[in-house]
Formats: sequence, structure tokens, C-alpha cells
Amino acid sequence: MARKKYKEEADSHDRWLVSYADFITLLFAFFVVMYAVSSLNEGKYRVLSNSLNGAFTNAPPSPIRDGVGMKENMVRLEPLPLIKPRANENLRKEREQMTNMAKDILAVLEPLVREGKVRVSQTSKGVTIEINASLLFPTGEAKLSPDSVQALTAIASVLRLDKHSIQVEGHTDNLPIRNSVFPSNWELSAVRASTVARLLTENGVDETRVTAVGQGAKFPVAPNEQPDGRARNRRVSITVLAVLPEPVVDIPVASGSNPHL
Repeated sequence: MARKKYKEEADSHDRWLVSYADFITLLFAFFVVMYAVSSLNEGKYRVLSNSLNGAFTNAPPSPIRDGVGMKENMVRLEPLPLIKPRANENLRKEREQMTNMAKDILAVLEPLVREGKVRVSQTSKGVTIEINASLLFPTGEAKLSPDSVQALTAIASVLRLDKHSIQVEGHTDNLPIRNSVFPSNWELSAVRASTVARLLTENGVDETRVTAVGQGAKFPVAPNEQPDGRARNRRVSITVLAVLPEPVVDIPVASGSNPHL
């Protein structure tokens, strides 16, 4: 019987390449991580850590020292400037526009301003033109005097070029008025305000921008005990309202309140 001969398979000598490739890959990844860690500026990292620690513990940041002196490459911690939102830039431009408008109104009403019959002021609310009632109306009446039409027409010539809303307010002193036309100061102030508002719209100011309000004697600007003070309180104010006033914050409903109320 013939003996079968088996050919022995030769052992593979290349399997080590697989392990070697895995080792090289891991070694490469290790050095990439080490390089990334080493590229972090130690000084900035320690300054950041120190400032965060001070913020959460409400303690001032302590100086970071290496040996005797501060590191030369250490970044000094300074307060970061606040980033100005775009709204602030719009607010600045609007205030500048309001200032220019106030100057234009002062220019056309300069004689009346010098006589103390007109005052022009600017606040965060807008530009206010305060006109003494003696310039506009006879005592106890709401019909404009002929001399007042020229002044109001000059004001309208400036306001009609603008787009801001306008609020016209009528004010009186605290002496009661009772006649067949106006049973109280409130009615008198309301009709005077609407009379001025109507003249503005008749001279080119868009009526959708104008609101008339009667305030009566609620907001005096001088004491009513003296005649001069009462004369000052009898006035009509025209306010050009700013588009970007102080921000409005909604007040949330307190917890535990009755939801059915």
C-alpha cells in the first residue's frame, strides 16, 4: 500500500504587519493628542481658570505667579468690554435725529423762545415743544388766535418731514372753569389739544401720526398758588415720540395666583 504524502502548509510570516499597523495608528493618535494639549497656552488656561473661580466664589482673582515674578508671557486679566448690540447703534442714530429736529424747531421759533412763550426740550421720550396757552388761545376758549397760526404752521413745516408719532397734550391750571361750552378743565384741555392737532394735519403732518390728549390740571410744571405759575401751567405740549424708548419688560404672573381671575 502506497503511503500518502501530505504537503505541509508553510507558516505565514506576514501576520505581524497587522499588529504593527495597529500599533502605529495608536501611536500616531497619541502624538496628535499630545500635540493638541501642548499647543494650549498655559498662561491663558490658568488665567481663565482663575477668573472663573473668582466669578463663582465671588472673590477677586488672585495674581498668578511663577516663582518670584509674573510670567512674561502671562496675559493680564482685564474686564471685557460689553458688546454693543445693534439696537444701541439705532438708538444713537435716533437721538441724533431728534437733536437735529429740536435745533430746526428752535430756529423757526427763536423769537418766541426768547420771549419765554415756547420751550423746546429733549428727553429719552423724545422732543417736546411746550407752548404757552396765552400765545394760542384767549382765556377760557379753544379757538386759536390769529398770531398762533403762524407759529404752529412753522412747527408743522418741520414735523411733516419726519415719520415719528406725535402726541399733543392740553394742560390747564387748577382754577375750575364752568360755562356752557366747557364744564371742566378736562374738556377745555382736550378740545385745545385736538384743535392744535387738527392745524398740524392741515399743514402737511400725516394725521395717522398725531394723537390728542386732554390732561386738565394733572401735570403742573409750576405752583398754582401764584398767577405766574398758573400762567405757566396753561399750555399745550407737542411731543415727537421716539421709536426706541426704554425697553418694555413683561411682568410674569406670580406663582399661586388664581388662573380664573
